[in-house]
Amino acid sequence: MEWLSIKLAFRNLMGSGKRTWLNVTVLSIAFVVIVFYNGLLDGWNLQAKRDTKAWETGSGRIDHVLYDQFDPLSLVDAHAPLGDMLKAEIESGRAVAVLAVQASAYPNGRMVNVLLKGIDPAQKTLLLPTAALDSGRVEGDPAIPVIVGDRTAKSAKLKEGDVMIVRWRDVNGTFDAREVRIAGIFKTTVPTVDGGQLWMPLEDLREMTSLYGEATYLVLSDEVIASGDFDSTGVLSGEWRYVDENALMKEIDDIIKTKRASSMIMSMLLLGIALLAIFDTQILSIFRRQKEIGTYIALGMTRLRVIGIFTIEGTVHSILAILLGLIWGMPLLKLIQYVGLPMPAGTDQVGLAIADKIVPAYSAGMIMASVVLVIVTSFIVSYIPARKISKMKPTEALRGKLL
Repeated sequence: MEWLSIKLAFRNLMGSGKRTWLNVTVLSIAFVVIVFYNGLLDGWNLQAKRDTKAWETGSGRIDHVLYDQFDPLSLVDAHAPLGDMLKAEIESGRAVAVLAVQASAYPNGRMVNVLLKGIDPAQKTLLLPTAALDSGRVEGDPAIPVIVGDRTAKSAKLKEGDVMIVRWRDVNGTFDAREVRIAGIFKTTVPTVDGGQLWMPLEDLREMTSLYGEATYLVLSDEVIASGDFDSTGVLSGEWRYVDENALMKEIDDIIKTKRASSMIMSMLLLGIALLAIFDTQILSIFRRQKEIGTYIALGMTRLRVIGIFTIEGTVHSILAILLGLIWGMPLLKLIQYVGLPMPAGTDQVGLAIADKIVPAYSAGMIMASVVLVIVTSFIVSYIPARKISKMKPTEALRGKLL
């Protein structure tokens, strides 16, 4: 498009005065809200994956082939002795073994179903404060030290130093019971390492269940993954399978995809409201400026160029809206990113990794995608009414005849 057409489009647009800036303001609000909501989803996604990796999954996991974290009944048979290769990874500190057993706990005279999870107190792979399992031992006290999450502590009305009885079945199916002492209470955004789980020293749990040298799964560190020893999801042997980080994050990815679908619906509704004003403005502009259109055509300007002028006028709304949105929206979005968005009470009970506040993440790719979306939709909405110009006759347009 020649510079003259662009110049005419800008002049006509600025001549509309308040109507132009009203449309630009509404469209800028829609643009900023779209960027904010998508940034909120990206921030939640990054936080959830980062915390889940740090507290639960590590950089990958080696599961017993029968282990299903969503099926507690699978724990009865989901354990096996560790092979030489897996033992070597554990001894080097690049992996940590976890043994999981179903049990019942009796806090304050009540019975609750729990999972006993054994883990090495000296491990550094996960953020679990397992050092308390060693420091929490009391000389001469037979109670086994355990750590619990704050959700479990609140629901069971437990506090540090409390003693309660747990009952479990050993490998032979025989019931047994022991006292455990709450050596520490930790707070985490990952409910899957908290809800109804008691973490205790691995060797104590192996002795209690007679599962000597066995484990349910191994959590791998970044060093193991970087070494390339485990580079594909699948069965390692008859009893163990490697699960990569992508598979472990599938639930989070599925939730984010669902939220993205809803965000697209919201984005289209917001854009629809803003673009409807531009569409109406274009229709009214073409109706009121028929003599101007006839003059352009009579002076030799092709219909395609005239359509281009009106299309550019509508599209410039989006460009001005983006610039206006950057002026007032960027400080606001930066402020929200700095202070975070507090989450309402109770969100930690939905089973998802959600922090007390979510910090939005605004990537260049996401912002550019939002910019392209606004400009392209504005172009389409501006072009649709401008097509009527191609059907106008110059003589009828100069007389101001209705379209």
